Amino acid sequence: MPVLTRLIPSPVVVDIRAGALGDLAGILADQRISASGRIACAISNGSGAALRERLAPLLPDADWYEVAGGTIDAAVRLADEIRGSRYDAVVALGGGKIIDVAKYAAARVGLPLVAVATNLSHDGLCSPISTLDNDNGRGSYGVPTPIAIVIDLDVIRDAPVRYVRSGIGDAISNLSAIADWELAHRINGERVDGLAAAMGRSAGEAVLRHPGGAGDDEFLTVLAEALVLSGIAMSISGDSRPSSGACHEISHAFDLLYPQRAASHGEQVGLGAAFAMHLRGAHDDARLFADVLRRHGLPVLPQEIGFSTDEFVRAVEYAPQTRPGRFTVLEHLDLSHDQIRDAYADYAKTISS
Repeated sequence: MPVLTRLIPSPVVVDIRAGALGDLAGILADQRISASGRIACAISNGSGAALRERLAPLLPDADWYEVAGGTIDAAVRLADEIRGSRYDAVVALGGGKIIDVAKYAAARVGLPLVAVATNLSHDGLCSPISTLDNDNGRGSYGVPTPIAIVIDLDVIRDAPVRYVRSGIGDAISNLSAIADWELAHRINGERVDGLAAAMGRSAGEAVLRHPGGAGDDEFLTVLAEALVLSGIAMSISGDSRPSSGACHEISHAFDLLYPQRAASHGEQVGLGAAFAMHLRGAHDDARLFADVLRRHGLPVLPQEIGFSTDEFVRAVEYAPQTRPGRFTVLEHLDLSHDQIRDAYADYAKTISS
């Protein structure tokens, strides 16, 4: 009887612990990612610049490249700068923008990418997607999964707590996204990848149910692992389905309609996920989401991130246009402006009871 298996693209190294950054050179050498030490390090001019001072003596053969912004132009520019220099790998040190730029640049020149995350703001640190600003707004570009993920909890604790909060919202939103995926299966027959769904759901549940908070290393480890698992889930499914549904459509609508006022990604998708659970009739889940988001200092009402009820209703109404072809509870219900307003009023009442 044949044994059928599949190969899953995933990092060969996932190192999440306090002090991990100090062992970066050893990780690169021991895992044969770069025995020679010839690497290109992409950094921001903020936290990355500080890390350069710390790491440069440990990586004497590395070249350092400062990245300005999370744009497609910055990614192409980085690729052009490192092309032809015979590097073994690209190492991205920073937050989501730097990692997304470096993922794209590394893919463009055919080098493996090592992601060294300095915050836990979203699941892009391990996803097969680079989200980059372009002339038309923002685009998502397919890239290989990072070959290694290094997350030093000491560095994470030093970052502003808003980044941890954002990551919490992004992780919890997996549960709403997977509910949308399952809805698309029931209504339209869309195929659900069971392994990807299991990984995404487990990641979301781990964060949702954990009693700890941003100052707790155990919780930070669970959150970091959840964001890594979310990225791998997307690699397995071949798209963002395990982590992106109505919650992300609402967030994208905020970004497009109110570009100068949008809140953090995690704040927006967390709020969107709680509201989407309410739209599904899962009122107990909506209350649970809201309770957990509140406990971690995340918004559960649009007014808490500076948007009026009218602006929120407009964003929800516009949201399906941000992901043409993706079927979520928003497309399923196809609510009118007035119906969305009524649903929001009911949501606000539900989560306050």
